[in-house]
Amino acid sequence: MVDTIASGREAIALEERFGAHNYHPLPVVLTRGEGVFLWDVEGKRYYDFLSAYSAVNQGHCHPRIINAMIHQAKTLTLTSRAFYNDKLGVAEKYVCETFGYEKALFMNSGAEANETAIKLARKWGYTKKGIADNQAVIVAVKQNFHGRTTTIISASTDPTSTAGFGPFMPGFEIVEYDHVPALEKALANPNVCGLWIEPIQGEAGVYVPHEGYLKAAEKLCRQHNVLLMMDEIQTGIARTGKMLACDHENVRPDILILGKALSGGALPISLVLADDEIMLVIKPGEHGSTFGGNPLAAAVVVEALEVIKDEKLAEQAERLGKIFRERMNALIKKTNLITLVRGKGLLNAIVINDSPESKTAWNLCLKLAEYGLLAKPTHGNIIRLAPPLVITEEQVHECCDIIEKSILTH
Repeated sequence: MVDTIASGREAIALEERFGAHNYHPLPVVLTRGEGVFLWDVEGKRYYDFLSAYSAVNQGHCHPRIINAMIHQAKTLTLTSRAFYNDKLGVAEKYVCETFGYEKALFMNSGAEANETAIKLARKWGYTKKGIADNQAVIVAVKQNFHGRTTTIISASTDPTSTAGFGPFMPGFEIVEYDHVPALEKALANPNVCGLWIEPIQGEAGVYVPHEGYLKAAEKLCRQHNVLLMMDEIQTGIARTGKMLACDHENVRPDILILGKALSGGALPISLVLADDEIMLVIKPGEHGSTFGGNPLAAAVVVEALEVIKDEKLAEQAERLGKIFRERMNALIKKTNLITLVRGKGLLNAIVINDSPESKTAWNLCLKLAEYGLLAKPTHGNIIRLAPPLVITEEQVHECCDIIEKSILTH
């Protein structure tokens, strides 16, 4: 028999007692979600302004996605890739046509998708570009966040991700983000097989590069025969006002890495897209996942992307993001607690006028929760603000009122 939770305090105590301490959550215990709202175990309702790090762009428990999941779950959930199933090919065709690529490779977590992209880039470098064995280099950028596996953190510059976890994987060169001359120098190395970047650095604090940076990166990759590996796990699926953030500059990555909102938060699904010349360098037995491309995920991903298209959520994010930033920039004039607002679409952040080591941003998030809005600091003094894309204009204004009240009474 499974114990039931009597209170939020009991739930927190159980996690502290029996769970690993690898997260530091806000002291809110959630039990239900619908659309833009979450409810805690005491029945209090909150606006969700984290969206599970952009996994629930379609809103919590979207009925179309949940119905597709239930229907498939009653039929077939997992076969492994030892056999074909009748859902995967349909999903692969759908995502290839949606994003404009020849091949799709399904995985589960975003980190797995990035690991897949690394293997693809290296294998392509050896078999297509002619790089000598074990000499391939992938260029990454400072402040990146691509996941927490030991290979991925080998390219990280965040000491929280790396301290105490070495030795690290060789084969990465780290350069400045949003700095074209650094790319020009690094990509000239003939051993470079890939440039691995986020079009907007979400986890780092929603750093938006200057217009033209992504286009310059694409041009330099073409010039030096380097694969452009674009991590759109957090920025993709309509979050920034386009289906992909790189669409703002009409950039087409050689390897596109997706995750999170591919399922609308229903289950872990990630995806790597590339054309035949790249994807087919990996042969049977060289890469895979027991759960990757399972029938349940295949059915869910199609419905989740259909919801994005049918409800025009990219257009919604573009329009409401401008309204949100206008309100936040107006708020800056009323207080010295905020120094900067930045973002694109409904992926935004406010920078708190205090040191990253202070508790100001954390305490402000506690105040926001008190007033019915959930958000979380990143890197100490930055608060990421990213609601589900199904939010309405009226709700955006109501949330801006909550944020303003919280900051002005802090």
